[in-house]
Amino acid sequence: MKTNYFTLITGASQGFGKAMAIECAQRHMNLVLVSLPNTGLNELADILEKIYNVSVFSVEMDLGTSENCISLFEKVKKKHISIKYFINNAGVLSKGFFKDLDTNYILFQISLNISTPTLLIKLFLNDLKQNAPSGILNVGSMASFFNLPKKQVYGGTKAYLLSFSRSLRRELESDNISVSIVCPGGMNTSAALTYQNRTGSWGSRMSIMNPEDAAKLAIEGMLKGREIIIPGMLNRFFMLLNSLLPNPVKDKITAVEMNKFKPEMLCS
Repeated sequence: MKTNYFTLITGASQGFGKAMAIECAQRHMNLVLVSLPNTGLNELADILEKIYNVSVFSVEMDLGTSENCISLFEKVKKKHISIKYFINNAGVLSKGFFKDLDTNYILFQISLNISTPTLLIKLFLNDLKQNAPSGILNVGSMASFFNLPKKQVYGGTKAYLLSFSRSLRRELESDNISVSIVCPGGMNTSAALTYQNRTGSWGSRMSIMNPEDAAKLAIEGMLKGREIIIPGMLNRFFMLLNSLLPNPVKDKITAVEMNKFKPEMLCS
C-alpha cells in the first residue's frame, strides 16, 4: 500500500545504495533516488515501481556541489514530496597513498563525503521534523575507527560523519528524529571490488559482506533507531578488539599492513 511519505537515498543506482533502495521498496516505502547520470537509475526506479507498487522519483544528478544539492531540494519540493527518512550514501572511496593523490580529487572527496550530506540534511530538516517520528541514516565505514594505509582522507571523512551523526542525534532527539550511522566493512559492490576483496588478508576476506545483507541490517537498524550499526559479526568482533588492544599493538598491526605494499610504492 502506498503512503504519502518518501525515503530519499543518494548514490542509489549501484552497490550498497541500490541494495538499500530495493530493501526499502520491499518494505513498501516510497522513494526519491538520486545518482549520477547514465548509471541505470531511471531503469531501477521503473522496476521498483512495477514490482513493489511504490512511488519512485528518480533524479540523475552529481551531488558534488552545493548548487546541485540545492537544486535537488528544489526539485523534490516542486513535486510536493515529503521526506520521512533520509539516507546519505553518495560518496567516493580512497585511491592510494596521500603523496600520490591528485589535489582536486582530495578536495572533491572531502566535498562529496562531508559537505554534501551535511548540507542535504540541513535542507530537508524541516521535512523530517514535520514527518516525525522520522530518521536519518548516514553511511560511514569501518575505516572511521581505524588508521588504515591508503585510506587516510576517506577514513577522515567517515570519522567526521560518525562524530556529526552522534552529535546531531542528541540535538534532534527532542524533535523525535532518529540519527543513525551504518559503518560497513568491505562489500562486493562491483566486479573490481570483488576481485580486490578476494585478494586481501584472511581477516579482510572473512569480513566481506554482500551489499544486500548489509542493506537489510542497515534499514532495520535505522527503523529501530539504533545509533551505530555495524553489519557482520566479524566486524563487530574487530570493533571489540580495537577497544581492548593498546595503541602500541595497533600501531604494530598497521605497520604489518604497510609492509605488504611494494617497497617502490612507499618511496618518494
